[in-house]
Amino acid sequence: MKTTPVTAADLTETLMSVPPLARNADLSLNEEQNRRLVAHLEMEGITNHLYGGNANFYGLSLRQYAEALELLADLGGEESWFIPSIGPDYGKMTDQAVIAKETRFPTFITLPQAFGTTPAGVDKAIRELVQTLARPIILYLKTDPYLTPDLTARLVDDGQVCGIKYGTNRPDSSVDPMLDELVKVVDRDLLIIVGERPAVAQHRTFGLGSMMSGSATLAPAASVAMFAAMKRGDYATASAIWAAVEPLEDLRDAIGPITVLHDAVTLTGIAEMGPVLPLVTNLADTYKPVVEKAAKALVAYNDSLAWEPVKATA
Repeated sequence: MKTTPVTAADLTETLMSVPPLARNADLSLNEEQNRRLVAHLEMEGITNHLYGGNANFYGLSLRQYAEALELLADLGGEESWFIPSIGPDYGKMTDQAVIAKETRFPTFITLPQAFGTTPAGVDKAIRELVQTLARPIILYLKTDPYLTPDLTARLVDDGQVCGIKYGTNRPDSSVDPMLDELVKVVDRDLLIIVGERPAVAQHRTFGLGSMMSGSATLAPAASVAMFAAMKRGDYATASAIWAAVEPLEDLRDAIGPITVLHDAVTLTGIAEMGPVLPLVTNLADTYKPVVEKAAKALVAYNDSLAWEPVKATA
């Protein structure tokens, strides 16, 4: 497992997966199936893995948080890079940091919190977290009021933040006042695109150099090919790949992003993910046929692509 400090090159060199987390019937972690899912991704050249919302880290108890970190530290190969989440609220972040600081993960990503925060309060909490961890974190920006561009830039300049997951949803991803300000004060290579939906617009308009994907769990070749196409400026190819990914992503938006991705992995036979940790539920029976159809269509598209399993380069 990669344990060296995070650099901008680490973020831009290869696509990052955001997989779900497999569980047994009793909600304990399923090591075999999690290992199987990671092997599926790494066979296709994706060695960077972020465990956050799709893995439902929000719901982990402190005991299972420690178990999850122990599991992730042992899942991949020497080149594998695992980024666990921490938070989202101050109390949970503080308690988890005591556990996290004893691990060798080079960074953690903060889960976003939409309510009960102020920019100055978030800034203070991040600085306390980094002091405890003794390593910089990846910041997740999901709403405009969470943190201002100036405070974000100051955190980067002060060595508190080594990457920024930018996931604020816009009707048109090419029109984003917050992102427009961020790229003026933060290295674009530190800003990470969240998923295929905004990818072409954010790469072409704002020059964001990094990308992570949940759909890569099902279609790693397609996601890698899309990332590579954007890096070489081939937006027509990138848009065509997005068209194949879009039906499943629409279902994730309509039904629930965690639930659909978690069960889609099972329905396609990639790995048996088991139950979702409450407060989320698995797919209702009425949704399973439509999700299975879209997921299998995406896997078939992925398998049809001719590509070389290497890291995406410009």
